[in-house]
Amino acid sequence: MSRYYEMGVEIMGHDAEKESQIKQAAEQEWPFSDWWSSGEGDLRASAESALCGGESEEQFTERLSVAIWRANGGFCEVVVNATYLEDLPYEIHSLDQNDYARLMQPNAGETKHEDHADR
Repeated sequence: MSRYYEMGVEIMGHDAEKESQIKQAAEQEWPFSDWWSSGEGDLRASAESALCGGESEEQFTERLSVAIWRANGGFCEVVVNATYLEDLPYEIHSLDQNDYARLMQPNAGETKHEDHADR
């Protein structure tokens, strides 16, 4: 069973001369494509895809880290942010007739707008 995720990776303390190899190794493990730097030399990327074969987020983190460490030629910090996209938390908002009556009173919207503008 496949589980669809957005995976973000942050790589810190790596050998800057091996960035190309590190990116290529990471892309072999997950379809990362848009890489950016935090300005402090860290590499970051994210992409959506599916974990297959019952692989957990922890197992993926291990697999990705090993690939990056091999490309780097040693340890560097690898942080993976996994977001399971098929069951995201969400909130439902709905107003009822009492809300309608309250919000539609004369000047009700103007008062709220003025309060908001003062912030």
